[in-house]
Amino acid sequence: MKHWNWIGVVLCVAGLIGVRYLENVLFYDPFLDYFANIGNPAFPHFEWARLIASHLFRFLLNLIFSLGIVHFLFLNKKWTFQAMVLITLSFIIFFPIYLYSVYTEFSFGNLFSFYIRRFVIQPLPILLIVPLFYYRKNLIK
Repeated sequence: MKHWNWIGVVLCVAGLIGVRYLENVLFYDPFLDYFANIGNPAFPHFEWARLIASHLFRFLLNLIFSLGIVHFLFLNKKWTFQAMVLITLSFIIFFPIYLYSVYTEFSFGNLFSFYIRRFVIQPLPILLIVPLFYYRKNLIK
């Protein structure tokens, strides 16, 4: 792999870290404090439209950086597209579950809601996609 590709991977990983590091500044998420202080049972007041828009914006940023990682690692447009589909499908599955959990004020429990939220706000699918594509690449050889 060329040095420029590794620089691209490092920049995309730095972008993902930046999204996480700046989450309090970039995104509207009243549940950050709620889950940080789980002993506090008060369910926070929030605005639905801002919450949904913020999560969609965060998803798009995570998607862009995640696709950059896949692109620079494998240099295969078809695989990058497949990664986009897989990441988007996981978001389409988990986001409504999370919103329903919020709607019911985490009636499924805080732990369940916390982990569903993680799948929505963190780029967890990339942790599965990279090893999967690496294995696929070695099978093709």
